[in-house]
Amino acid sequence: MTHAILIGHDGMVGTAFTKLFENEGVKVTAVGMDTLDLADPDSLARFTAAGADVVVCCAAYTNVDGAEENETLATQINGEAVGVIGKRCAEAGATLIHFSTDYVFDGSGFGDAEPEPYPVDAPIAPVNAYGRSKAVGEAALRESGADHLLVRTSWVYAPWGQNFVRTMAKLTAERDELKVVDDQRGRPTSAEHLARTSWALYQKGARGTFHVTDGGECTWHGLAEAVRDAQGAECAIAKCTTDEFPRPAKRPPYSVLDLSGAEAIVGSMTDWRRNVADVMARLEPV
Repeated sequence: MTHAILIGHDGMVGTAFTKLFENEGVKVTAVGMDTLDLADPDSLARFTAAGADVVVCCAAYTNVDGAEENETLATQINGEAVGVIGKRCAEAGATLIHFSTDYVFDGSGFGDAEPEPYPVDAPIAPVNAYGRSKAVGEAALRESGADHLLVRTSWVYAPWGQNFVRTMAKLTAERDELKVVDDQRGRPTSAEHLARTSWALYQKGARGTFHVTDGGECTWHGLAEAVRDAQGAECAIAKCTTDEFPRPAKRPPYSVLDLSGAEAIVGSMTDWRRNVADVMARLEPV
């Protein structure tokens, strides 16, 4: 029986892995902040991966705007801590599955003319503190010597947790009209799809860096409309620009990830519309 240590088991992606491992019959050691505080070097020093086949790290500093004022903390959690966990995995002979973000890219797209999806080996150039902190984590993981699977993803949502889909479900049910940004384009990702696909990659022996998201692409406005329509709400959703909706952290305008590497191993990614509809049918109350 596979033994997995699941760090951040009670977060959005961690919950998806918890449910997946229950169905797969994986032996799980769940690790939360009470056991491992990624912001505390002393807590990290006590962490061991001994006895585990795989460590899945779902814990992260995810407040993109908050990272602008707390970059040191974000970098400790998303960057330096990852290197320590990687070293512990290397010592124990365990594989580390870790998650990064589309925000390590600058958002101009990979092509010279029309933007094209970012391949896994595209140059990284984050435009905000959150992206920089995750880039530090990517480098620390590679330098740790751990056997690893690094999965970049984007726009994660689930029936639970704090995410855009649940927020839009609440707002479109309560309001007559909204404005949502329409000049940022990316790929939504169901947390359950992310967990299933990442685990399938691991089981097939995939190592190194891969991109995993839902199939297809859209803007935040397009995603909001899909959420509204799935619940039969009548809220009018107007398009607006990023400049009309200023945030502390700059967002990349185009962060579509190239999925070809992962799809060559596990098959085509399920379209985001299908995954959103599935999540909406099981949405937990906001």
